[in-house]
Order: sequence, then C-alpha cells, then structure tokens
Amino acid sequence: YVPSQADVAVFEAISSPPSADLCHALRWFNHIKSYQNQKNSLPGVKKPLGQYGPAGVADATSGSAPASKDDDDDDIDLFGSDDEEDAEAARLKEERLAEYAAKKAKKPALIAKSSILLDVKPWDDETDMSKLEECVRSIQMDGLVWGQSKLVPVGYGIKKLQIGCVVEDDKV
Repeated sequence: YVPSQADVAVFEAISSPPSADLCHALRWFNHIKSYQNQKNSLPGVKKPLGQYGPAGVADATSGSAPASKDDDDDDIDLFGSDDEEDAEAARLKEERLAEYAAKKAKKPALIAKSSILLDVKPWDDETDMSKLEECVRSIQMDGLVWGQSKLVPVGYGIKKLQIGCVVEDDKV
C-alpha cells in the first residue's frame, strides 16, 4: 500500500485519531501519520476533500449556504398531501378491488383430485385376472374415473393387477 495525496487530504480533515473500536481506521490513521514529514512528496494530485468518493455523488463537504426565500418553488410540494389526489387514488383502488373480486368470483373453484394406483394380488395362480379387473371396474361412483390397468408378474407365474383411478376428493 502506497499512501497518496487523497490520504493526506482525508488525514488533514480528521481532527483526532479514531476510537480503538474502529481498528482499521485507527491503523490507517497511524500509517498516514508516519508519513507526516513526507506528505508533500506523496504521489497524486491533492484535491478538495469532497471530490474523493464515488462518482455521481454531490460534494457534501463544501459549506453551501441555504437557499434564500426567493428560490422557493411553490409549484411542487414533494412532502405535502393533496386531498383531491388521495380521494382519486382511493376511488381508483376501490374500483380495482371490486373488479378483482368480480373476476375472482367468475372463476370456477379448484377441484381437488387424487390419483390412486391399486395393486390387486390374487389368492393363487388359478385366479382369472381379467374377471378380477372386470369386477374392480364395476365399482362406479360420481367422481371416480378408472384409468389404465396392466398385469405385473409377481413370481412363480403369478401376476398382480395394477390399476389406476382418479378420485374427486369432495365427491368420494
């Protein structure tokens, strides 16, 4: 780290060393203080203190006088309230809320459905699985829709029936 004229400008603006809890600032202060007799020979061009820092930020260090009363701008009141605009904004908000509620009421309610996969295992290898599937599909209810089925081998020539269905939760 090589100190520059920017460090000198900030050092001269500080009247006393930073407190011990600001350890990095205190270390910087002591480091620049050690260059006290060489401060004119440090690299860089010394500028006013307010010109150091991020670009686009106004110089807050210069002592600018407060604006006179003649410069007062009565046209724009940034922090004041205007009752006409507030009433208009409230009316617009109420309108939009009413439109949203009407739109939401027109939407059909969400129907909760469950997808179920049933495994039907036979007692032995002589059970007629096509007859068993026919018996399972004979169960009919409002809100129950049977899906596809398949025979899955279990072992030793025995197959189980795997059949799916969709159930509307409120109806079944």
